[in-house]
Amino acid sequence: MNKTAKLTALSILITMPLWAQTQKEQKMEKRIINPWQWQDKRSYVQAVEVKHVESTLYISGQTAISDDGTSSNEDMKTQLVKALQNLETVISKAGYKPEGIVRLNIYTTSTAELWPNFKIFQDWAAKNNVKQALTLLEVKSLFETLKVELEATVVK
Repeated sequence: MNKTAKLTALSILITMPLWAQTQKEQKMEKRIINPWQWQDKRSYVQAVEVKHVESTLYISGQTAISDDGTSSNEDMKTQLVKALQNLETVISKAGYKPEGIVRLNIYTTSTAELWPNFKIFQDWAAKNNVKQALTLLEVKSLFETLKVELEATVVK
């Protein structure tokens, strides 16, 4: 082996382990930004910073639609429970976890009907360690007879 080939081989042997260490997969980091404390009682955060994301899932609005595609005509409580179940189903079928939710938009046809049932959402969020940026909007109507819709962005 000539001198140049030996130096090249030695250089590769020395630098390969260092290169391999820098190529290790970095774990996702999620940082919550809350300049205040009042939002803690409302089950959301002011901002979520996410670094080293493996992938992102954008979920269409999930509502109280049955497995056969029938829209619910039940009350707000029943619809909220079913919408949360449907949201969780989509998240798990995609290989994600609810705790990866970083953004959630809630659309409702009546905040007056939603507020008495908001604890259902809060309990679900606490159980699943969900800490997300959140927007709640009252809208004139949703599809057919629906009263609440949950739209999420999830990372892993």
